[in-house]
Amino acid sequence: MELQAIRYSAMVSTMTFGKSIEVYSNYLNKSGQQTDAHESILGFLDWDEPDEDRFAQDVRMVLVSAEFSKELTTAVMWLNDRDLDIRCIRMKPYSDNGRLLVDVQQMIPLPEAAAYQVQIREKERKDKAERYAIRKRFWMQLLSHARSKLDLHANISPSETSWVGVGSRVRGLGFNYGVTKHESQVEIYLDRGANCDEENKVIFEQLSLHKDEIEEQFGGPLEWQRLDEKQACRIKKAVGLGGYRTDESQWQLIIESMVVAMVALKKAMSPQIAAIKTSLNL
Repeated sequence: MELQAIRYSAMVSTMTFGKSIEVYSNYLNKSGQQTDAHESILGFLDWDEPDEDRFAQDVRMVLVSAEFSKELTTAVMWLNDRDLDIRCIRMKPYSDNGRLLVDVQQMIPLPEAAAYQVQIREKERKDKAERYAIRKRFWMQLLSHARSKLDLHANISPSETSWVGVGSRVRGLGFNYGVTKHESQVEIYLDRGANCDEENKVIFEQLSLHKDEIEEQFGGPLEWQRLDEKQACRIKKAVGLGGYRTDESQWQLIIESMVVAMVALKKAMSPQIAAIKTSLNL
């Protein structure tokens, strides 16, 4: 039932207003109903006239059953948390002296919680959009400054993500800037893809053999994160001045420190990366 509802919702989401009139008209004709499809759909949408731009922008799924399994309700709540709009309506029939009675109850979301959940989702959407916009402004400012100091990241564009980076001419090994709400860093991130766990660790260990030399060239200690619980590895330097939620008047100081650290990281790591590329035939 639920998979069929998802398929139908996907189909409706691509429909134009005109196509929906055509489909509904065919249904009404086959069932012998005299309803005007055009006026019926306008009335359902509470529109005075068609608006193709607004039509089918949000699709709601309504699942109706006498009972809902725990697995289905868990899946529905998980999907609703990810911005879908799915409702579960329980309809239980009862017989009362020859009369058929139907008890109809909305199970998900609970009626008293529905408005609150909508408000929460709307707030999350706004927070996400704001976070993306702020990060993009941060990267625009950083990349503009970085281009005046080194050409490593000269050809990349600002993004909305928490990091920007480029490769090092060794597949899966990149020089990255990273920023969170309250922290920023530069790093070497090593991830050569699926099923490369052992290969990543070998390269990391080869680099760590030259730890003292690398840190002396860098000008201070680095964090060597083998990340045994993950596929990737990381060598990073945290810049303890704040992140993108720090007052924007302080961004320039953070950015300058990040770029200085990246210049030093590239200078310290590049010879060792070149040597490993040759020795391991990468």
